[in-house]
Amino acid sequence: MTTKSASDRPILVTGAAGAVGAIGRNLTAMLLAKGHKVRALVRREDERARALRRLGAEVVQGDLTDLASMHRAIERCARVYFGMSVSAAYLEATVNTAAVARHHGVEAFVNMSQMTVTQMSVTETTDSPQHKLHWLAEQALSWSGLPVVTVRPTVFLEGFFLLFAAASVCDADELALHIGHIYNLTGPQSADLDHYARVFSEALGRTIRYRDVPTSEWSEKLRAAGLPEHVVHHLTVMTELHKQGRYDRMSDDYRKLTGETPTRMADFVKLHAAEFTRSKATA
Repeated sequence: MTTKSASDRPILVTGAAGAVGAIGRNLTAMLLAKGHKVRALVRREDERARALRRLGAEVVQGDLTDLASMHRAIERCARVYFGMSVSAAYLEATVNTAAVARHHGVEAFVNMSQMTVTQMSVTETTDSPQHKLHWLAEQALSWSGLPVVTVRPTVFLEGFFLLFAAASVCDADELALHIGHIYNLTGPQSADLDHYARVFSEALGRTIRYRDVPTSEWSEKLRAAGLPEHVVHHLTVMTELHKQGRYDRMSDDYRKLTGETPTRMADFVKLHAAEFTRSKATA
């Protein structure tokens, strides 16, 4: 992927303006900082799209499930990063993007999958329809003939702890959560939420406790936040899998890929201390 032809052509990043985890947005910024040309795919023109342009990205508007818009997005791109939020249209979007990428002869297709797929097969699955879609998507990509690199992370700190834990840490000083080649990405340690509550306490300078809430209560809070039922079902299943120890594993793949150590929770909390601290105006 270091040929001149590749370096002269942009890298397509899907979900570049996405909020959940901000993976596409962070990847866009990282690639631009390293001098790569980036074409950032967004669903709509808004301030997030304008911010990407200010960073130096070529921004295109499109829909992962629409062949015509993906043709415009992928044309002349050397490489594609494919990532999509939890969605009932995930498999359709994957196959749609893969078909267009194959048509254009991309040199690499990086697929952001999920750690759970590691333990899935035609006879082993979970109750989450999203997990099944991820597994099927990986099968389709393996059949496609594309030069695919699949990344299977556990959970992204930005996506989980900022999105779902910040409110309870701010308001009640607690973690009210019932949770617990292919590259498997994990953090620098495997720990339970009692441990992370202690980490939050040390990083924020106040006592944060972990409260184990019933799964039904966790699911209702997700619904109250306005999440689609497909997403609620998926996240609820993930909490049960965590309880069963399905995510209690370690991998050195992140260090091998980047030469760096994954971010420690303590450093992450310190970096985002403002999001975990109630303002004086609302205290």
